[in-house]
Amino acid sequence: MRMNETYRTHTCGELREDQVGRRATLSGWAETFRNHGGVIFVDLRDQYGVTQLVLHDEALLDRVTRETVIRAEGTVVLRDKETVNPKLGTGQVELRVDRLELLGAPAAALPFEVNGAEHVREDARLKHRYLDLRGNRMQRNLRFRAEVVDRLRRNMRELGFLEVQTPILTASSPEGARDYLVPSRKYKGQFYALPQAPQQFKQLLMVSGVDRYFQIAPCFRDEDARNDRSPGDFYQLDYEMAFATQEDVLAVAETVLYDLFSHCGGGRPVSPAPFRRIPYREAMLRYGSDKPDLRNPLLIEDLSAFFADVAFKPFQGKPVRAINAPGCAKQPKSFFEQMLAFAAGIGMKGLGYISAVPAGEEDPGGQNAAPYPGNSAWLLKGPIVKFLSAEQQAALCALVRLQPGDTVFFISDRPQAADKLAGQIRTELGQRLGLTDEDRFDFCFVTDFPMYERDEATRQIVFTHNPFSMPQGGLEALETKDPLEILAWQYDLVCNGVELSSGAVRNHIPDIMVKAFAVAGYTEEDVQKRFGALYRAFQYGAPPHAGMAPGLDRMLMLLTKEESIRDVVAFPLNGNAQDPLLGAPGEVSEAQLREVHIKIR
Repeated sequence: MRMNETYRTHTCGELREDQVGRRATLSGWAETFRNHGGVIFVDLRDQYGVTQLVLHDEALLDRVTRETVIRAEGTVVLRDKETVNPKLGTGQVELRVDRLELLGAPAAALPFEVNGAEHVREDARLKHRYLDLRGNRMQRNLRFRAEVVDRLRRNMRELGFLEVQTPILTASSPEGARDYLVPSRKYKGQFYALPQAPQQFKQLLMVSGVDRYFQIAPCFRDEDARNDRSPGDFYQLDYEMAFATQEDVLAVAETVLYDLFSHCGGGRPVSPAPFRRIPYREAMLRYGSDKPDLRNPLLIEDLSAFFADVAFKPFQGKPVRAINAPGCAKQPKSFFEQMLAFAAGIGMKGLGYISAVPAGEEDPGGQNAAPYPGNSAWLLKGPIVKFLSAEQQAALCALVRLQPGDTVFFISDRPQAADKLAGQIRTELGQRLGLTDEDRFDFCFVTDFPMYERDEATRQIVFTHNPFSMPQGGLEALETKDPLEILAWQYDLVCNGVELSSGAVRNHIPDIMVKAFAVAGYTEEDVQKRFGALYRAFQYGAPPHAGMAPGLDRMLMLLTKEESIRDVVAFPLNGNAQDPLLGAPGEVSEAQLREVHIKIR
């Protein structure tokens, strides 16, 4: 598009050697000043790059401070050879300025450096976000976000998906987090809710005859912040497919995300399609997490049955998990002390281990050592060794594939905690031993989630995940099986230990829907009242449908290697769900409260 030349003929990233001798006008922010004995150099910056200005009249810079917005006119000239800057696209040339104009007030003293703001306290960065966003890092992240969104949109359209925007003001729905509520002015005492996800709307689109829907959907959840979770709003690639199975939905994710991460991941390897499918129970047992990081090669073994016959009191009557860490026996004593401290920090009462070490490294008196089975040059060393017979020692080495130089760690706790604790130990060992490959993207799908679980506080049967999911086995399973044994057609998309998306085959048959909610304690009247639109729509011909919604912000975190989700969002809330820039949340006037029929108690 042709540029309006009132303020500039070129951007600050555009001038090259073929424009030497021509007149040019640039506008941007005065970044740095260097006075070399009457010759002044100014770096002028805009979104597109930096151009060096050279001035011989200091008066031209009257009132110009760093970050002041200026307009500079002059002639493009070659830089002296010794001042060429190969790091800049414009580094071969400079603009010899003869006219300069302020385009606004002189910039005030800066609260922090625009470039280098990543070292500044986050609240200061968010309070002055407009300065933070000027820096190269955040500018790069903003442009990258736009590229990612554009690529996602293009890929979804190529796969035949129709982009549809769904409402922001809707009804409250139990999606698993707290709603943001919006009071109604017209209807006293009634409230809208901001959507936690477009769940019901996208299902209604399937009933409406839309075959494949998607949108880059804004979602709103009143939940506590984490590095990978925004406390207010976030965006996801939301999509739904009619006449689709679970595999149809997963295939779309494989196609779109493999392309995205291959093209935008900086050359890092991406696991090819098909991504691994790992059943939920296997994920918890082998990885200690329903978000397994497959870059970590360590696996968890279930040794509960083995230790049932071992007279070691801390393991009796409890699940026992084991992790073989190859080569770990070579680590210094401090490594094991640090692992014990980590275990205590996550609530464990101890962390047992056995190492296969060279003979001669046994404890004084040999109380905690025994010969390594079949190799007298090595010993098994550790406080658990003396509780195992020679046959049990050999069986244990075979079960966990313990080789000379390895260490096997043991985790034992109550059934509800053992797997998760083992998963945390696995992650810590992978990082401390340098086993986790930080330079690739490893995707998997976790499938076959339990449909229901028992609430620890109330002991009632509740939905484990999305209540709109189809149970595996349909109505028969709901009527004949123990609810805690019923699996759902639910799946999560995981990359590098980060959950990017949940999804499901939807429960689109009214009889099955009513029965599924009945198991969780809802009456048919509850279903009609709380999910009336879906319930009624399903009476008029609903196709089988399924979908998912990978989180855009989390994908961007992985692609940019940023540690906080707030660094891939233009204007985020801080960790306390506050906006230091605009002062939200804030008080409103009594008149505003009266208008929406609210009184502060």
